[in-house]
Amino acid sequence: MARRKLLTPDERQALLGIPDDEESLIRHYTLSPQDRLQAEVRRRPHNQLGYAVQLCIMRYPGRVLGMSEDPPAAVVSYVAEQLGITPGAFASYARRIPTRFEHSHRLAKYLGVRTATRDDRRAALLAAAEAASATESGLPIMTAVVNELRRRGALLLPDAALEKIGIAGRAIARQRAEAALLDGLSVDQIEQLEALLLVDPAVQQTRLAWLRSAPDAPSADNLIGLIDRLTFVRTLAIDPRRQARIHPERWTQIVREGDVTPAWLVADFGARRRRATLVAQAITLEQTLTDAAVTMFNKLIGRLFARANTRRKKRYVEAQQDTTKVLRLFRDTLRALVVASDTGRNAIDVLDDEVGWHRLLQAQPEVEAMVRDADPDPLLLAAERYSTIRKYAVRFLETFTFCSSRKHDSLLAAIGTLKTLQAANRRTLPERVPVGHLSIKSRKLIFGDAGPDRRLYEIATLAVLRDGLRSGDIWVEGSRAFRPMDEQLMPKPAFTALKASDDLGLGVPQDVISYLSEARQTVDFNLKRLAYRARNGKLEGVRLEAGQLIVTPLPGDVPAAAEELKWELGDMYPMVEVPDLLMEVHNWTGFADRFTHIRTQEPPRSIPAMLAGVLADATNLGAKRMAAASKGVSPQEITWKRIFHTRPETYKQAQACITDGHAQHPHSALWGDGSTASSDGQFFQASDRAGKRGDINLHYGSEPGSKFYSHLSDQYGYFSILPISATESEAPYVLDGLFDHETELDIQEHFTDTGGASDHVFGLFALTGRRFAPRLRNLKDRKLHTFEKPETYPALQKHIGVPINTSLIMEYWDDLLHLAASIQTRTVAPSTILKRLAASRNPSQLARALRELGRLERTLFMIEWYSDPALRRRCQAGLNKGEAAHKLKRAVFFHERGEIRDRSFESQAFRASGLNLVVSAIIHWNTVYLGRAVDHLRRQGRIVRPEVLKHVSPLSWEHINLTGTYAWGEHPVLVDGFRPLRLPKALAHAA
Repeated sequence: MARRKLLTPDERQALLGIPDDEESLIRHYTLSPQDRLQAEVRRRPHNQLGYAVQLCIMRYPGRVLGMSEDPPAAVVSYVAEQLGITPGAFASYARRIPTRFEHSHRLAKYLGVRTATRDDRRAALLAAAEAASATESGLPIMTAVVNELRRRGALLLPDAALEKIGIAGRAIARQRAEAALLDGLSVDQIEQLEALLLVDPAVQQTRLAWLRSAPDAPSADNLIGLIDRLTFVRTLAIDPRRQARIHPERWTQIVREGDVTPAWLVADFGARRRRATLVAQAITLEQTLTDAAVTMFNKLIGRLFARANTRRKKRYVEAQQDTTKVLRLFRDTLRALVVASDTGRNAIDVLDDEVGWHRLLQAQPEVEAMVRDADPDPLLLAAERYSTIRKYAVRFLETFTFCSSRKHDSLLAAIGTLKTLQAANRRTLPERVPVGHLSIKSRKLIFGDAGPDRRLYEIATLAVLRDGLRSGDIWVEGSRAFRPMDEQLMPKPAFTALKASDDLGLGVPQDVISYLSEARQTVDFNLKRLAYRARNGKLEGVRLEAGQLIVTPLPGDVPAAAEELKWELGDMYPMVEVPDLLMEVHNWTGFADRFTHIRTQEPPRSIPAMLAGVLADATNLGAKRMAAASKGVSPQEITWKRIFHTRPETYKQAQACITDGHAQHPHSALWGDGSTASSDGQFFQASDRAGKRGDINLHYGSEPGSKFYSHLSDQYGYFSILPISATESEAPYVLDGLFDHETELDIQEHFTDTGGASDHVFGLFALTGRRFAPRLRNLKDRKLHTFEKPETYPALQKHIGVPINTSLIMEYWDDLLHLAASIQTRTVAPSTILKRLAASRNPSQLARALRELGRLERTLFMIEWYSDPALRRRCQAGLNKGEAAHKLKRAVFFHERGEIRDRSFESQAFRASGLNLVVSAIIHWNTVYLGRAVDHLRRQGRIVRPEVLKHVSPLSWEHINLTGTYAWGEHPVLVDGFRPLRLPKALAHAA
């Protein structure tokens, strides 16, 4: 069995290797006069040089030069130059082993260092354990070991011995954490934990597997199932405060390992590790099930009212025929009354003759029913499903403890009233019930002429509870997702300290007065300049008609020569199987090594199996079908890699590896410098199996599905993707991708279409120091917001809306900075905050302040949009790249007709990440061979102009075989490390 390693080769070289770059040579290997004197007293030049080289290496990195080790030539040359000796003399050094040993002994005395003793090793072990208490990563652990030995004046041990100490220290840290989690558990609790791994006949599986297999499709029965599981977890009585006994990173690692390990494998763990894993699982499952239950409740109530509105519209359509009949009767009645008025006859007689009095009497009940039911309130229609709601509503309210940001909240009192009624088995409402949380319209419906309606009161209260949970006005004890906003932001003391040191790193000054003063001057100047240019026809592609600015669509800027060049270069791509393509990209970038083992942190031993698992996600095949379609990879290998190597963080690291490698390729610079990006959602229909979880967005048709929302740089480098509901707004997720990635990209300007834009997003972009440039639909209908009255800009008066509320921005400026700093430091995801701010029926003052800030920034953007055609072209080009890349994604995600089969969010996230990774690999592979094809044409004397070449994208896939049998481990014929281009016969002969 191979020895476990803590360090990658690059990390080992950086920490323990002998550096040979110029800066390190000067810093570490410059000899002092005393050093030179020590060397010059040796008898021969090669001994002098060898002695000096040994001195340098014993000083840094702090170890003895190995007997058969040759130091870097740059080090030998640098030291030899200082001594005036030829570097080649080092080859004759220490032909006698005793000479080298004697020199190292003398140097140890001179440098004041010694060989590591048992006490030194023990101190290094303790340092490793201390470092490992906060991390599972090998580099910080080994750094602690090395630093401790250096601090004690001990020479470093051989690499293998050092890593052995680091591994032992990590094992100690794990044991300490496990012991801390188990300390104080009773015998009964331990027995209950152990019973989780036994098959329970009641559920026909282990209780741990049952808890993990919680349903996620919204339904009354599934919500009850979640509550049953949560109730069971609570019977274990594991105090969640045990989590605070160990470092957060160590806790996260234990949870990660437990999450991916099947119950049968957990049972094979040692007793302490097994029980600690079960403790962590019990605590996290309680939080996870709480969040899942509350989320499902929100979906059920939201779906209840959505369907009520649908029935309302349907009834309206169905009543059209009866309405037409009544309107005709009304028309005939009006005509009869006109005749009676004109002739002076009795109106009743005329009605009886012309219409028929009996017809009017027969129509009366029908008309009264139509008036009564003409526009039913959604609350009344929702109450028609009261029996279904009762299945879960009572248990849901009794299971959770709700809290509010307001004192004496009427909603919490109403929930208490409903619980009391249920406990007393009363079906009617008491005379006085809390109503402050209800709208006036709802109160009139509930307390009608027939007396208070318990059904309407309960449903209206549940609807208000849903709104409060989504907006953050109401939170749930024991939940991670539904907790107060203050707990999700950066701790206030940390924010205050950063602000005091002027180290917030935001895009706005800390002083709100200076920000608003500059913004006022900028808006005023830019608006007056825009008005002047509009009046005088000096705006390119924009005209002023009847006080309205009209933007002319941009013409296409792709030259005809680019299309011809695209087909020519496309025909030169080598034909390739997708497994070979992935293996080649891995050989260039090493991206598959980023899928490290969850416990040992080692890269996968079988790269083909790892790549097969990634391709199974990307193509929508799944592990079993991929194994059946593959040669050289077994289903067990793919499943093992999926369990222990595939995680969200490893996917991000692998994605960053490819994207960074792609950005460094010279050809990528033709498309951009990597400072701009775009994002867009792509809809994928759900299969019948996953349809219950999917949502229906009529914009994409009548079938349920999900969207994959991805971010793409101007160099065609993907760097983020996540699945979202088909009905969700894309705006909250625009900033997520800019912060939640591991690439070296520094995106300064971001493009979206209208779906990604909101005033809140504009405000957060400005606060975090990035530029937001969406392509807004119906731009002429969007108002500009100013500091002055609309009359100040008469030419643009129709475009001016309400003024900016500067007092609100000033009052909540500190809170806005706190919010932005929390996002900047990745304390909270932007979407978490944006969804809460947008969900409240009565926006908080903070939400209003952010909206005012966003209006100001949107105004500045819109002025520039009208004024600068280059901005419009840049935005259009960025969005076009993303839309073109969607076609490649659709081609890769081919299995099951491209329908999503996964019901859980986690599985869909893996599908999305695998798709992004494989598409990125294809783009990078295409870019490499695109560059080689262009180089070939230029060597043949062709002039390929960059302004034409930049329009040729790396999104082709006709030369890639995406289907069929996947052969892993094949060795294609390469020339200088690359496949030969496909060349026409004449060109091939010339080449």
